[in-house]
Amino acid sequence: MTIQEIVSLVQGKILTGKIAPEESIEYCFASDLMSDVLTVCRSDFMLLTGLSNVQSIRTAEMSDLKYVLLVRGKTPPKEMVDLAEENGIVLIISPYSMFKASGLLYGAGIKGVF
Repeated sequence: MTIQEIVSLVQGKILTGKIAPEESIEYCFASDLMSDVLTVCRSDFMLLTGLSNVQSIRTAEMSDLKYVLLVRGKTPPKEMVDLAEENGIVLIISPYSMFKASGLLYGAGIKGVF
């Protein structure tokens, strides 16, 4: 599924990063526990989280993730947005709960990492 399709599906908005029309993602992982994210042994997934602080971007950076979807209508602080931009991480916000966003993405064919 392309990133643009994902953004549309979750009624999201891209805050940082440039996305080519063909960019796509096949896997997602939803968590507010960044220690759980660090246990995932792959880097080709989008992180869904409600953790609206720099720790989520630092975790994405350490995990070599390119996409972070911030759920629950969270407004990220400027430091978080700036850090995502610095690290080339696409930061997307969605008004949906983590449950609803995950369900919509799963229903559209996105796979979980486990």
